[in-house]
Amino acid sequence: MNTFITGVAGFVGCNLAETLLKRGHRVAGFDNLCRGRLLNLDPVIDNPNFTFKKVDLADLDSYREALIRLHERHPISSIWHMAANSDIPAGVTDVRVDLRDTFMTTLNTLEVMKHLNIQTLAFASTSAIYGDLQGIKLIEDIGPLFPISNYGAMKLASEAIISAAVESFLERTYIFRFPNVIGTPATHGALLDFVHKLNKTPNNLMVLGDGSQQKPYLHVDELIDAMIYIYEHATERLNYFNIGADDDGVTVKFMAEQVVAIVSPGATITYGEGNKGWVGDVPRFSYSIEKLRRLGWKPTLGSAEAVRLAVRQIAAQEASK
Repeated sequence: MNTFITGVAGFVGCNLAETLLKRGHRVAGFDNLCRGRLLNLDPVIDNPNFTFKKVDLADLDSYREALIRLHERHPISSIWHMAANSDIPAGVTDVRVDLRDTFMTTLNTLEVMKHLNIQTLAFASTSAIYGDLQGIKLIEDIGPLFPISNYGAMKLASEAIISAAVESFLERTYIFRFPNVIGTPATHGALLDFVHKLNKTPNNLMVLGDGSQQKPYLHVDELIDAMIYIYEHATERLNYFNIGADDDGVTVKFMAEQVVAIVSPGATITYGEGNKGWVGDVPRFSYSIEKLRRLGWKPTLGSAEAVRLAVRQIAAQEASK
């Protein structure tokens, strides 16, 4: 099976590529290397069944030309669209960041798929589409949806344009609504930020917000496993699932304490004010994964276990640099 991944050098994309190659897929991917890094592809770059090219997916002409050449050599059976802006605060500062890197990459992917008659799409969406519902359990069909970040808004717009494409030409679509995903190779996120801060000031960790923010966390290995399971078992034309831990999550305070214990035992933790780390941050949410459980998949790690594992992995990643 010939699988194509957008954002293949990013955190999720590189892990997805490695897993699909192990499962016997031929994998190709594009990335503009704005957030992703070539270093992330070290485990797969020499695999004869893997192809990489640096391409700006927001540039439709370049994207279409490069994918046409790839498709002629190895006809693509499905596209896994993982590319997006992963820096939510950057998108708040400049709305064009998410318009370009989150929405336009989706629109262009659909344009190229229609041109090449590729009819299966798997899409990385997010819990951010739901907005701040004040702790209400988030089920897939809840609404109306009012995102509070440009990132969430452009992901929701992407879901909408994908839904329209199902009506016109897509045969099968899978929408994965991610929680907070952690693990390595870490490129962003609170755990990596905490490790970086402690490496600079080992005696004290400064935390944005008061530490009460509470969210579910899923290890990237389990995310990849869930996505592939949905791809192999869901049978609707338009399939959409929350993916997450089967609990109410952990607090930022818990995460900070875990990082301190591994990276700089004895360091003090200084908290900020309020329960938001930045504009667009949803301070607390609870994910229902009942729909995914009914399909037959559930995680093996809770949020706390996933955080402990990811802290060890990220600390080792940064220590090796």
